[in-house]
Amino acid sequence: MSDAVLVLNAGSSSIKVSVFRVGDGTPTLHLDGQISGIGNRPHFVVEDADGKTLEDAEWESGAGHAAALERLLDWFSGRPSADALVAVGHRVVHGGPDLSAPVVIDRDIIDRLEEFVPLAPLHQPHNLAPIRTIAEQQPDLPQVACFDTAFHRGHPEVADRYALPPEYYDRGIRRYGFHGLSYEYIARSLPQVAPEIADGRVVVAHLGNGASMCAIRAGRSVETTMGFTAVDGLPMGTRCGSLDPGVVLHFVQQLGMGTAQVEELLYKKSGLLGVSGISNDMRELLSSDDPRAHLALSLYVYRINQELGRLAASLGGLDGLVFTAGIGENAAPIRARVCEGARWLGIDLDAAANEAGGPRLTTPDSRVSAWVVPTDEERMIALHTLAAIGRPAPE
Repeated sequence: MSDAVLVLNAGSSSIKVSVFRVGDGTPTLHLDGQISGIGNRPHFVVEDADGKTLEDAEWESGAGHAAALERLLDWFSGRPSADALVAVGHRVVHGGPDLSAPVVIDRDIIDRLEEFVPLAPLHQPHNLAPIRTIAEQQPDLPQVACFDTAFHRGHPEVADRYALPPEYYDRGIRRYGFHGLSYEYIARSLPQVAPEIADGRVVVAHLGNGASMCAIRAGRSVETTMGFTAVDGLPMGTRCGSLDPGVVLHFVQQLGMGTAQVEELLYKKSGLLGVSGISNDMRELLSSDDPRAHLALSLYVYRINQELGRLAASLGGLDGLVFTAGIGENAAPIRARVCEGARWLGIDLDAAANEAGGPRLTTPDSRVSAWVVPTDEERMIALHTLAAIGRPAPE
């Protein structure tokens, strides 16, 4: 029997599940799976580290987060060679202005995290649901909250301010930034993957169904594209990205839209899906001959290049560009278009290296190098969880 950390990433109707064994303090992925269809007909699939399916089952209809987690914990503890859980690590989208590091969860922390629900209404409630459930079912099992906002908390105040009266900043209306667990993992990985830029000025493009970019100097976040909410910045799979606030006023005042309609439009019916009218799946758009798909991709790349220039300016120059997450790691045509649009910054793409997936994408004499570095938010959560309970992984 080995000690293990359970890592949960909970959404509205699914929970991503990872189990890391920690025999020598270094987390090693042991199990990886997901519970989908929560609230309807939950479907649980889990594989071992070699990709072998260990369970593929549908559970009773209507089961919510609490019932799904109870079944998950029963399944885990009932395995013949069950590991001993030493802690559960959770991805929590919002840590607010003050929680800048992972924390062991107690009642007071849960209450504080509840206060941030209005800041992330589509994410925070679902992140908190499994925390409450486990606290009730296994109160002696340590739980650790790891925040997507924490990596950005070292920004100078000028980077976090909106041009609003100070009382709104004091009430928490400020630029928080997200995807911090992914950016932190990339920053930790660069000394091994790309040591020549690890201590320099780097922009990381986290391009997935949710997308953002982050300017990093010497391993620390300096600026990022997402702000008060995770709908800001780049256009995404279904989210619009940056939008003139006057457009929202127009929706409400002139078109008579209610807040629920506006939220649905901006979060779920915009982005690649909204512009193309076809799909939010990058693979489908890349294979399509429909002019609307081409327009969606052109807008996507255009906005990435705009933000790349802005972030390079915030760094005072650029030494490296890193692509990560589902699209960043797998969509070579998007990487190529971004790099071609950034030739003025000194990026000289090696087309063959890009098609091969890197890790280095640029020619040896390129003034600014570009890279593909796979992210691993779950491993980052496991590392933070071990450190929070007093079992940090060896350097």
